[in-house]
Amino acid sequence: MATNESLKLVDEALQAGNCGWAIRYMENYLAAWPEQHTSEKLAQVREDYSRMESYWQQGGEDPQRKTLYQRLLQRVYVLYANVMHYHRMKASPYQNSLYTRARQEQRDWSLAAIRQEMEGFVSNVAMLQLEPDNKRQTKSEALYQDHQKQINQLFEYVLTSRQWSDGVGNHFIEMLTSPTIDSIDQQLLIAAVTLSLLNQFDMAKFRMLTEVYRLSQDEAVRQRALVGWTLSASDTYRNVYPEQGELLAALLQSEEVCQELTELQIQLIYCLNEEKDSRTIQKEIMPDLLKNSSEMMANNIETEEERLEEVLHPEVSEERMEQLETSMRRMQDMQKEGVDVFYHGFSQIKRYPFFYDISNWLVPFYEQHPDITQFITNSKNRYLVKKVFDANVFCNSDKYSFVVAIHDVVNQLPQHLREMLQRGEFSADELGEPMESSAALERRLYLMDIYRFFRLYPHRAELANPFDTTVDEMGGCDFFSLALLGDTPIEKYKVQIVRQLKKHQMNNAAQRLLKTFAESCRDMQYYLWTQDYDHALQLNPQHERALLGKGRQLYDQARYEEALTWFEQLSECYPEKTSNQLYVAICLVQLERYEEALKPLYRLNYEQPDNDAVNRVLAWTLTCQGKLEQAANIYEQLISREQQKDDDLKNYGYCLWLQGQVFRASELFRQYCQRFQQSPSLQTDFFDIEWLKVRGINSVEVNMMLSLL
Repeated sequence: MATNESLKLVDEALQAGNCGWAIRYMENYLAAWPEQHTSEKLAQVREDYSRMESYWQQGGEDPQRKTLYQRLLQRVYVLYANVMHYHRMKASPYQNSLYTRARQEQRDWSLAAIRQEMEGFVSNVAMLQLEPDNKRQTKSEALYQDHQKQINQLFEYVLTSRQWSDGVGNHFIEMLTSPTIDSIDQQLLIAAVTLSLLNQFDMAKFRMLTEVYRLSQDEAVRQRALVGWTLSASDTYRNVYPEQGELLAALLQSEEVCQELTELQIQLIYCLNEEKDSRTIQKEIMPDLLKNSSEMMANNIETEEERLEEVLHPEVSEERMEQLETSMRRMQDMQKEGVDVFYHGFSQIKRYPFFYDISNWLVPFYEQHPDITQFITNSKNRYLVKKVFDANVFCNSDKYSFVVAIHDVVNQLPQHLREMLQRGEFSADELGEPMESSAALERRLYLMDIYRFFRLYPHRAELANPFDTTVDEMGGCDFFSLALLGDTPIEKYKVQIVRQLKKHQMNNAAQRLLKTFAESCRDMQYYLWTQDYDHALQLNPQHERALLGKGRQLYDQARYEEALTWFEQLSECYPEKTSNQLYVAICLVQLERYEEALKPLYRLNYEQPDNDAVNRVLAWTLTCQGKLEQAANIYEQLISREQQKDDDLKNYGYCLWLQGQVFRASELFRQYCQRFQQSPSLQTDFFDIEWLKVRGINSVEVNMMLSLL
């Protein structure tokens, strides 16, 4: 049996929570692919399981049996996960290179040594203040250079680490919540743990992230931990680790945690819609922005003709300014709402050598980073960096991009901005509306970092990617639909997420989330979203949207008589709405009760002669009844409108055809086809054959019309 098939059986047994099966399939795998250390550990698990099984078969009672069984299952999972880690390293040349490089270094990887190095770095930075001015800079550069090498190795070591023991997890909790370790190091290690967790679930790492989120006093650290355990939480192994659900249930007792998770889920939805938002910016906003700004700033030296033109037509300049301001406001509104407006602009700069090291994609920005100091030694560059970053609109990754490309960036700035920079007048407002620091902003900027990493990093395909939407529109970012969150206080926040999903037209994800709603949360809005109008009408028999939905549902099923009943009830409850009366008329037309339909339509036409919706239904009803001349007069008015409907062309074509005006009817049918870029000759249902047959047009004439088209 192939390796992947053998391990797949182990995985399925683990997901089902069946320890006996998992042991047996793991033994089968090791029989084909021997590995002494793993075989010895599995033999110990088998021995313990057999002892428990034997005692159970003899009818013995053991109050600890369930706990023991769970521990044995988890021991098998750890063996399985480490085997999977081996195969992952073997299948991924890039990850294998990271794994090998980190472990070939002549370095002590004990937890005590790791902590000592990180705490020593903080102490040494503090001691720099005691150095003479002429030595401080040199020592600082050497210190940061050495630490950068150490922390990058540690990042790669953690990223490619196997399953952790609880003891290792507890040591990392202490390190990542300690005030004696630099926050930047803590944030970077959390990113490494997150990438490792996404590759293979590890309960010790998951627990570590939840504890750091709960205990840390550093908001940036907390938010990275939150993103980490949210993206790595999974229902897959909840039978192996029930503790995962217990940890989440305890956290979700806090309203603040529920609110942060809700905000995070919405931010993830915006991440997944970045491509669509970028297209909007590139196609709709940037052309106007560039055109109007360039026209206003292109030539500071005006000719006499231009001055005269401005005197004679000052409105032109004002219009350009208004259009420019409108484009800027639209961009800022998108940014406030949560859109990543800078992704496209900075994506090309990620090819600089700075981004060759994987840790540099996710490291918080700091000026002393040894890979960027050469770019900001110039005082003007340093001033510009400070001013730009004061706006608080760039993520860390884009800040580094800006710095390493600063020479090109400055040269490409508009002339008036370069002059303002030289005079010291540059304001951060020029590049975006400043945002106040907050937990939500910390989380948002970090999400922008990891989104860029998973979209642009050259070796991203060799890592588990939560933003991969090739299979599911939510990728691995659908946290709220997890069964782990069932029966927790997060239930009442799901409504907000469904609204966002529907706003972004992610309807499959919305329906999946709706299926997880607890009975206690299934209110009117829930039943409207799920189109369960019967339950909705039980809650409120006169609810407008429920009545309308029920009527449309029956209408779509061609149950016109039943639909009519609901539309009549809707019209009685809300007679002021013309649309409700039109629904009644349309149903009557489908039932061929034309005289009944015409009564309200004539009245509506008299009261609202310019209402195209009324005229449209009236014209079709008259066509169906055979009052073709009256119908044609109305259709002439409808197709002359700027906002004509496509169906008007086809329906008017029917009307003219029945009048014998075959050629003109064909012209309208042809226009209708051109709107959809379709050829009716290949579509047997292009015409309503039965409707035409009743009105005297046979199949021969239909075929001739199709041929004519």
